[in-house]
Amino acid sequence: MKKFVAAALGGSLAGLIVATQVAGPLLAQEGARTTNVYEQLDLFGDIFERIRAQYVEEVDEADLIEAAINGMLTSLDPHSSYLSPDDAADMRVQTRGEFGGLGIEVTQEEGFVKVVSPIDGTPADAAGIEAGDFITHVDGESVLGLNLDEAVEMMRGPVGSEIVITVVREGEGDPFEVSIIRDTIKLTAVRTRTEGSTVVLRVTTFNDQTMPNLEAGLEKQVEALGGMDKVNGFVLDLRNNPGGLLTQAIRVSDAFLEKGEIVSTRGRDPADGDRFNATPGDLAMGKPVVVLINGGSASASEIVAGALQDHRRAIVVGTKSFGKGSVQTVMPLRGDAAMRLTTARYYTPSGRSIQALGVSPDIVVEQPRRTPASEEEDEANRSRSEADLRGSLDNDSLTEDEIRQIEADRAKAEEAAKLREEDYQLAYAIDILKGLSALGPK
Repeated sequence: MKKFVAAALGGSLAGLIVATQVAGPLLAQEGARTTNVYEQLDLFGDIFERIRAQYVEEVDEADLIEAAINGMLTSLDPHSSYLSPDDAADMRVQTRGEFGGLGIEVTQEEGFVKVVSPIDGTPADAAGIEAGDFITHVDGESVLGLNLDEAVEMMRGPVGSEIVITVVREGEGDPFEVSIIRDTIKLTAVRTRTEGSTVVLRVTTFNDQTMPNLEAGLEKQVEALGGMDKVNGFVLDLRNNPGGLLTQAIRVSDAFLEKGEIVSTRGRDPADGDRFNATPGDLAMGKPVVVLINGGSASASEIVAGALQDHRRAIVVGTKSFGKGSVQTVMPLRGDAAMRLTTARYYTPSGRSIQALGVSPDIVVEQPRRTPASEEEDEANRSRSEADLRGSLDNDSLTEDEIRQIEADRAKAEEAAKLREEDYQLAYAIDILKGLSALGPK
């Protein structure tokens, strides 16, 4: 019995020693970490007081605190930021589809403002701003050293006022200035049209209007062609689309998928991950789809392109996308402010992250820069045929009606070919659908 008590006491003592040896250092580390945080906060307070008391000019205390908060968020990644009450209100308006400005989506790279993409039909688009342009100066003042929100604030102003931005563009020798008149930006989320037997769906952004616009526009164009039987396919044009709402990206992907995963998100805690799956129903009724992307296609655009590519529902054509594979959550703060915080990464159905890599197209097609041809070149490029020769024989195997039909079909083909001069990538996508249609059942 004494041995048992001694053994038990020895075991308890050993357990106490082990617990002390293990827990003691852990508690000490936690205590040191907490003390270090409080020391850093004390340091922040000291700096704040010295600025208030000794800076060469009087400063607004609220502005100092706001700048400190924004600096803390922007130090995390390019997409996390503090939204003042005014900025938060602007963001809510933009999500609804109407806001004031130049019409460009921007990020920050190497201290300069980089254009992710100009928005269709906006002053920036009309002025020739391109995805990948760097903005170095606004009205002659350098943006180097400013955070993204400060640089964007410099570009804001009253509707109708002029702004001059200095642009550096790859392939151009010297920086050049572009004058733009600020305007109210009214976004039409989806523009639809037909090219021959193809329905083109141009999605410019993902806001609350995207899916309603897509459904209504698709139905209208299919009806104009005489029904789905007359449609040879769809082009989903996501070029220069900077993204937007995750919910809308999921709905657009679901519009062309019958089943399967669309996208998954994973945060720091695995329990916070989400998976979003398609529901039955395909707006295109199984018709072939080509998705167009380029370096200005980001975020929600990449979710759609990646989902349709992984499910082999669409052929992706163009150039590599932007590579923004993170999810930002907008969190309300006191006083109508908010913060945009990166809370997760998203993954395509095959489990790949496109963060910093982008979506690679199935067929790489560059958009050539337009160089207007001279009249002499046009004349030289005209081909001669048998029919142009003096005294050539007539075709005696066809009726006049059949000849007229052939000439009408040729005129349509030549008209479609003109699109290559205006938009080579779109023309390429339409040619793919024509080829698929020609190989399909009659």
